[in-house]
Amino acid sequence: MSYKISVLCRNVMFFLFFLLMLQPVKAQYDWSELDGLLQSKQKLLGNNLVALVWKGDSLVYKKEMGDFNVKTPAPIASCSKWLTAALVMQFVDEGKLSLDDYVVRYIPEFEKYFKKYITIRQCLSHMTGIADEDKLLKSLARRKKFSSLEEEVNDMASRDIRANAGNDFWYGSTGLNIAARVLEVISKKRFEVLIKMKLLNPLGMRRTTFNTLDGSPPNPSGGAISTAEDYMKFLVMLLNKGKYNGVQVLSENAVEEMRKVRTNPEIIKYAPKAAQGFNYASGSWVIEESATPGQDGAKMGSALASPGLFGTWPMVDFCRGYAYLVFVKNFLGEERADAHLELKKAVDTQIQAECR
Repeated sequence: MSYKISVLCRNVMFFLFFLLMLQPVKAQYDWSELDGLLQSKQKLLGNNLVALVWKGDSLVYKKEMGDFNVKTPAPIASCSKWLTAALVMQFVDEGKLSLDDYVVRYIPEFEKYFKKYITIRQCLSHMTGIADEDKLLKSLARRKKFSSLEEEVNDMASRDIRANAGNDFWYGSTGLNIAARVLEVISKKRFEVLIKMKLLNPLGMRRTTFNTLDGSPPNPSGGAISTAEDYMKFLVMLLNKGKYNGVQVLSENAVEEMRKVRTNPEIIKYAPKAAQGFNYASGSWVIEESATPGQDGAKMGSALASPGLFGTWPMVDFCRGYAYLVFVKNFLGEERADAHLELKKAVDTQIQAECR
């Protein structure tokens, strides 16, 4: 009898140890500081929000506040740019496009207006040199007169040149929308269909769309609607060097290309207040730079973010190995940018690394 009891106790102990090993990874962390910061900044950030942190192969932090949850759809504004840049890199991976290709090769309208030296690479980093609006309402009003992305981009070709391509940086919608139109020409598919087929569906981003309800053309630079659950899938893919759910959605080289720093402070002529002081990569801002250069000696971003006007702030810290997302619907001001950087510090205290 005592032998049976001994065996039973040993089996119970083994079972309890096994259950302990299966406890959520977040048990390793103390998120009380992050909880407190989100609570104190909830009104500033917009009351209704979702905060997520992903590390390794697990969601290690999740906070739903107000009326938002991970499946709540909302406009993500300029967070759309990161998605569009990734779609461009898929075409590069497939050999259908080179970042050094001139736009005029696909859209002859650019030669008509003496803009034949703009490259795809310059489009991804807002260095086309084409005059762009720095006022949101004016930019939105201008877009309403177009019935297609083709019409909008042909109009861009006709605008004044502010500077020679590659010489200065002006944040806006011009570059990414031109690049998206090039993809339409190559694929003979509408942008909103193309990105769903090649990027959103493979990532399982079922609630994300660039479709518009009013018949206006899609806006690759700022027109997506998404959810926190969906957008985190995209961030996890970048964090995992282009792989998601065992599928290589982007090549490792493509992700590295998207991390390269494309600007320096001297050439940045216009940046929104929320991003002033940062350099730019391709579709995202460089929050932290790596001391270790890339394979070709280029400066690399170790932490990238692509904040949207409505307050959503997605970020990947490649050095510390985590993805961070605060998903919210509110206008993003300078104070909120500072708040997100403070929240990042709270995450960094829990996920530490020697970042170089």
